[in-house]
Amino acid sequence: MTIKEVEERTGLARSNIRFYEKEGLIEPLRKESNGYRDYTEQDVEEIKKIAFLRTVGITIEDVRRLSKKETNLHEVLEKQKKLLEEQLSGLQNAKRMCEDLLTCEKLDYEKLNVENYVADLESCWNENKAVFKLDSVSFIYLWGGTMVWGSLTLVSLLIAAASVWYLPARIPVQWSDGTASALVDRRFILAYPAACILIRFLLRPGIDRWLKRNAVHSESLTNYVTNYLCFLAVSVQVFTILFVNGIVKNVTIVLLADTVVLFGVLLAGWRKLSKREEKAR
Repeated sequence: MTIKEVEERTGLARSNIRFYEKEGLIEPLRKESNGYRDYTEQDVEEIKKIAFLRTVGITIEDVRRLSKKETNLHEVLEKQKKLLEEQLSGLQNAKRMCEDLLTCEKLDYEKLNVENYVADLESCWNENKAVFKLDSVSFIYLWGGTMVWGSLTLVSLLIAAASVWYLPARIPVQWSDGTASALVDRRFILAYPAACILIRFLLRPGIDRWLKRNAVHSESLTNYVTNYLCFLAVSVQVFTILFVNGIVKNVTIVLLADTVVLFGVLLAGWRKLSKREEKAR
């Protein structure tokens, strides 16, 4: 059946159905004649189950684990029930605080004294860790942001523009034992900022699709890997300029240092993020 028929059968919008497919939760067949998606009755039932579980707050990642039989429905529902109870308690507490605040005749932000409404600040902060988790930005999110990518691309472009006319007519693109093994026209230095753009807009979607099928926190990891590849491109660009000027001779050391530092920070940030999420759950 067509996606329009699936919309009618499930009552869901096309965008939701496409999203579940993008997440790898359903895999409709393709018609040999025209390549169009051909949804089956099983696909329809899967879509309804996914949508139903999402209404009670089950995460896409947990739905994926259920479909892969990595967990069972009872375990997932127990976990979600506990989470909802914690959220309900937090909401009731927040409602009580709002009611207390509204009883004040002269309610004013500038004159608000928190201690009048909270007996123990530390306990209050601990009870609302989920809020402060959203307020904080870890390195992995900073590194994976569009601003970092834009900065890397701009730096690479400025380096290329400033150095292209001062480089030798031929510059290296391959190295072996500290010597250049392949040379190209010096204008190739402009290829590095172009590479950053291609990585972001052409390579990133493929990385995103693969990680969504094989990793947790796939969106953050996709952005991190994308910017990491751009960072490598800029590192090689800088190395090329240093190499032709006789300052540095071994590109392996530069790339190894980049890899060790960035992957070290990635692992540290990932472990911290995972521990925080486990506590929040």
